Amino acid sequence: MNLQELNAYAIAGKVDELNLISVDGVIYVLEARMHGSAHPLRDAHGEIMHLRSVEHARDVLHAFPKLSFNVMHASVHDEMCGASTEEGLKIPITFRSA
Repeated sequence: MNLQELNAYAIAGKVDELNLISVDGVIYVLEARMHGSAHPLRDAHGEIMHLRSVEHARDVLHAFPKLSFNVMHASVHDEMCGASTEEGLKIPITFRSA
């Protein structure tokens, strides 16, 4: 899903939440959760868009309606063991910076 599609779904009230997922603590990937499915944000070339920080995500989403917004970090233990899991640390954050 690209940014324009995500915005249209958000305006229509179809996005349950947005999750900003930390990848190796350096890169973030934004996913929209809709009806139990995850839809990563993609760039104009169809590649998964990488964001630099929470503030970068807020900048990208500045014109969007207010949505439930979380930052997610994988469990350090699971990363060290090579396990992939949906569990981890999920922290609600404000959609707009203060």
